[in-house]
Amino acid sequence: MSQSSLKAKMVLDKEYKIAPIDNRIYGSFIEHLGRAVYGGIYEPGHPTADSNGFRRDVLELVKELNVPIVRYPGGNFVSGYNWEDGVGPRESRPRRLELAWRTIETNEVGTNEFADWAKLANTEVMMAVNLGTRGIDAARNLIEYCNIDGGTYWSDLRKAHGYKEPHRFKTWCLGNEMDGPWQIGHKTADEYGRLAVETAKTMRQVDPSIELVACGSSHVGMPTFPQWEATVLEHTYEAVDYISLHQYYGNPQNDAANFLARTMDMDRFIRTVIATCDFVKAKKRSKKTINLSFDEWNVWYHSHEADSKRDPWSIAPPQLEDVYTFEDALLVGSMLITFLKHADRVKMACLAQLVNVIAPIMTDNGGSAWRQTIFFPYMHASQFGRGYALNAVVASPVYDSKDYTDVPYLDATGVYNEESEELTIFAVNRHLSEPLALECDVRSFAGYEIVEHIVLEHDDLKAVNRAGEANVVPHTNGRSAISDGVLEASLARTSWNVIRLAKRKGD
Repeated sequence: MSQSSLKAKMVLDKEYKIAPIDNRIYGSFIEHLGRAVYGGIYEPGHPTADSNGFRRDVLELVKELNVPIVRYPGGNFVSGYNWEDGVGPRESRPRRLELAWRTIETNEVGTNEFADWAKLANTEVMMAVNLGTRGIDAARNLIEYCNIDGGTYWSDLRKAHGYKEPHRFKTWCLGNEMDGPWQIGHKTADEYGRLAVETAKTMRQVDPSIELVACGSSHVGMPTFPQWEATVLEHTYEAVDYISLHQYYGNPQNDAANFLARTMDMDRFIRTVIATCDFVKAKKRSKKTINLSFDEWNVWYHSHEADSKRDPWSIAPPQLEDVYTFEDALLVGSMLITFLKHADRVKMACLAQLVNVIAPIMTDNGGSAWRQTIFFPYMHASQFGRGYALNAVVASPVYDSKDYTDVPYLDATGVYNEESEELTIFAVNRHLSEPLALECDVRSFAGYEIVEHIVLEHDDLKAVNRAGEANVVPHTNGRSAISDGVLEASLARTSWNVIRLAKRKGD
C-alpha cells in the first residue's frame, strides 16, 4: 500500500453505539411533479409496463435501492391537492390546474394506485395531508378512507373502489413547508401550529396507531428558523412524533472544496433543531422526546435555469431534472454519513426525489431507465447501513473553504450489524488532489476480516451518467488491509468508500 502524506485516524468500538439505525432514514419521495409519476413510476404503453401501467424497469432499480418508505403525494403539490380527485374510476377523475408547479394534473394516479405501486416496490408509504387549502375535515376523511376496515362512509367507498383491505398507512405528514411564502395556504407558526395540533388530534381519534410529522422549517436559511420550530412545537409537542427538516445544496459557484463541506452546515442544522425540540421538552416538563424526519434532502441546482423557461399548463413536463455529477455523489455520501452520526434523533429521511425529479433514477419516456451518480452512495448506505450507528472517533487533517473552517478531509462513520456480525465503514475523502491514508482501530472486532472495499471515484468531478453512458460506477478494487486489530486503507482523492468487514467463520 503506497504511502500518502495525508493521514487520518479513526477508532470504532462495538460497545460505543450511538443508537440503532431506523431503516427509514433510507427513505425517498415521490411527488406529483414533473415526470416523477407520469413517465417515471407510471407509463402505460411502455415496453416494460405491467397491467397497471407501472414501469417494471424502474421498479427493479427501486428494489436495488431497498427503499423502506416513500413520502407521497407532496411536497408543494399537496398544499393544493384534493385527494378525492385521485380515487374512483379513472374516467371520472377531473383534470386540475396544479398551482404549485403550474402544470395540469390528470389524476390518473392517486392514493390507491400509489399504494399498489408501494407494495410492488416493497416499501411503506409516508402519506401527507393538505393543510394549505384544506384541513381537519379532509384529513379525517382521508385517514378513514385509507385505514379503517369498513362499515363507514369513507371506508366503504374505498371498498367500492376495489380495495377491500385498508392500506393502514402508519406515517403521516401534517402538511408541507407551511413556513414558506411560496406555499399555497402559507401560514404563520401560530396559525400552522393550531391547525396541526387539531388535525393531529382528530386523525388520532380515527386511528390511534399512526405516527405524525409536524412541519419544520423549509430550509436552514429561512428567516424564521428556528423560532418556527419552537412555536410549532409549543402547540403540537404532545400530539406529534417528529418534526421535519428540508435542505438542498448546490454548487453554482463551481467551488468544489466549499461544496463538499456543506455537511458542516447540515450538521449544525440538525443540532439546532434537536436543541429546539429539547428546549420545548424542558419548558413543558415533558417525558416525551420529539425525533427528526429529514424528509427532503438532496443536491438541487442544475435544473434551475431550464425550469425558469418552462411554459405553464402542460402535462408532466420535464421539471427539476438535475443531471448529477460525480462531485454531487460525494456530497450525497457525506449527507448520508451525517444522518448516521445523528441516528439517535434522525429516524426518517427521504432523498428527494426517487425518479426523474432531482432523482437517483432517470428515464426516457418510452425508453430506458438508468442510474445517476448519486444512486450509488444511496444504494450502498441502504444496503449496508443497517444495524447500530457507532460513535466514531476521528482525527483528520482539516482545511478552510469560502464558508467553512476546520473541515475534516475525512468524513467517516461506522455501522455495526450484530445479527450478521458485520462492520461497515463509510468514508469520503474530500481532498481534491491527494489520497488519504486511513488507520482505523477495530480491535474490538476480533476475528473480523475485510469482505470488500467499494470505491466510487472519477478523474473528472463533473462526470455524469446518461442513458447508455455509465461513466461513474463503483468498483471493488479498493486498497485496504487489516492486521492485529488495525485496518489500513488508502482512500483515493475525492472518493466515496465502503469498507465491509465480517467475522471469520469459526472464530
